[in-house]
Amino acid sequence: MNKTSTFIFSLLLLVATATHETVALAAEEEKKEAKEPFTVEETVVTAPAVTDTLTVETDPKLPRQPVPANDGGGYLKNIPGFSAVRKGGSGTDPTFRGLGGTRLNILLDGTYLQGGCGGRMDPPTAYIFPESYSKITVLKGPETVLYGGGNIAGTVLFERSTPRFEKPEVRVNTSLLTGSYGRNDELLDVTAGDTKGYVRIIRSRSHADDYTDGSDNKYHSFYTRNSLTAILGYTPDTNTLYEFTVDNSTAQAAYADRMMDGSKFDRNDYSFKFEKNNLSPHLNRISFSAYHNYIDHVMDNYSLRTSNMKSASNPDRTTTGARLAADLTLNAHTTATVGLDYQKNKHTTRSGANYQSAARIPDMTFENYGIFGDFNHSINPHSRLKSGVRVDFLDVKNQKTSDSDNNTTYGAFVRYEHDLKNAPITAYVGLGHAERPADWWERNRSFSLKPEKNTQLDTGLIYHSGKLKTSLSLFYSKINDFILLTNKNTSATNVNATLYGGEAEATYSLSDNWKAIATLAYTRGNNDTTGGSLPQIAPLEGTLSLNYTKDKFGAGLLWRCVAAQNHVSLNNGNEMGYDLGPSAGFGTLSANLSYHPTKNLLISAGVDNLFDKTYAEYISKSTSSSMANLGLPVTFRINEPGRTFWLKTSYSF
Repeated sequence: MNKTSTFIFSLLLLVATATHETVALAAEEEKKEAKEPFTVEETVVTAPAVTDTLTVETDPKLPRQPVPANDGGGYLKNIPGFSAVRKGGSGTDPTFRGLGGTRLNILLDGTYLQGGCGGRMDPPTAYIFPESYSKITVLKGPETVLYGGGNIAGTVLFERSTPRFEKPEVRVNTSLLTGSYGRNDELLDVTAGDTKGYVRIIRSRSHADDYTDGSDNKYHSFYTRNSLTAILGYTPDTNTLYEFTVDNSTAQAAYADRMMDGSKFDRNDYSFKFEKNNLSPHLNRISFSAYHNYIDHVMDNYSLRTSNMKSASNPDRTTTGARLAADLTLNAHTTATVGLDYQKNKHTTRSGANYQSAARIPDMTFENYGIFGDFNHSINPHSRLKSGVRVDFLDVKNQKTSDSDNNTTYGAFVRYEHDLKNAPITAYVGLGHAERPADWWERNRSFSLKPEKNTQLDTGLIYHSGKLKTSLSLFYSKINDFILLTNKNTSATNVNATLYGGEAEATYSLSDNWKAIATLAYTRGNNDTTGGSLPQIAPLEGTLSLNYTKDKFGAGLLWRCVAAQNHVSLNNGNEMGYDLGPSAGFGTLSANLSYHPTKNLLISAGVDNLFDKTYAEYISKSTSSSMANLGLPVTFRINEPGRTFWLKTSYSF
């Protein structure tokens, strides 16, 4: 940690702990603990709770196995149905049910953040320190219209919330993680406020050195990321919120799959949020948000490695957006959310060893207007009908070629949900449709691609009763004009495709102290135009875990099994990568322990890949031949880390 970071951490911690009232309250809590016993929080093992139909929610602050992720992509990888493209130690690119990139809408506290790198060194999740958010919500498939169009695979919401203050106080949440390969994560989250408002400062740092696989092969994978968030909230009454947020982060990262590293990932994000509740019997809530962010990215072959001939590229992207929505009660049985949203992003580039003195060259500008309506109708106490519709108007300009394109796309869904009267089961069936225009990465291969059109059937059930909790989610998807990248992703074309599969999860309490959890996820994709398989779809995966909790102690084992993948579309793929060939199956075992010495203090530790296995995920990248110049091995796929130990301490008051 540099001197500036150390000073900021020390100053914030001093301000928080020096507050007399906070110290007094903490002392009172410790006295209460002696009289009121508590139990340790259960470690979240791979499968966060399914909270509603097609919805998964998780708290990123809870203890977790495997090792808590350093970015958003690594975190999502532990949710059934998700995979992540390995490029190095950071910047993993998430996919859900075999689809990722702009097919998976990702919002950071209501804002869209578009990466700048042509090779996707910086997907939106690369800028996320998961624990700095309050909740992560996954909305499966195209059955929502509230968060932008193009949600072919689904929507992921990284959300922050600051509970209203009922009296003047200071809240502190801090954590420290250390582990193998120089892993070191730090978080300090301090909020001071009263009934009229609050000031919140979030400071995080994540670092790791190069890791080795189970065979002691070293990978060019080190990274360092620093972020600072300032939030100012004004709450003049219980129904009103004004909030202004500034997010700033810097980073650098080494990449094993290419000739260059990311020597600069600078992010500046400004957002404003207004909410007003309980305006009238029919107008429940009105909300407005606006944001502006700027990504400045540098990739080169000399800052983080040695090179005889210097080369660099400096793309950037500016994104501006806004959203206005109203929550309505139409009658005693029907509610609705209606609104409109807007987004504009502009990408420019410059390159060369002396790129700093070169003029920026605009290449593409995207401008989109969207209108949406979401409806929830209660048929009776046991049945609901949910539906929605949206339309988007996109204008794209290619400044390099003077080409332009306009796309009008549509989204809609209808879903029936029913709670069985004689059993604790919720069953559902829904039909959704979403359309996605080609994005910047795809238009660089072929500018005038047709928009994708996904029509998807979703069905499943949720069962919660006594010792057993289960959920099953199945889907069948037909995508017309699916955008396929071919010839090692040098060209692009439209094809028709079919995908199907789903996820299953079950939790069973063996006793008051023992709990077993099992998950299963599978997706199969077919190219209907040419025959054969769709590329970049992870194979069948399952997990089995056993957890023990008693009083202040907890322990667990996690066994993850992944099948071989022989459904391959060689050299075809998407903007994140292409199929290299078949992959072998593997299994890994992880273990964890946790201890709550006091109510506010949690200590957790674990070991991942306990038997130091050498393995790689199917949708991994290959190592670049340039690694040989660094004295590192060149492998067919980038292998996952070998045996990894970690220790994490969290304290809040």
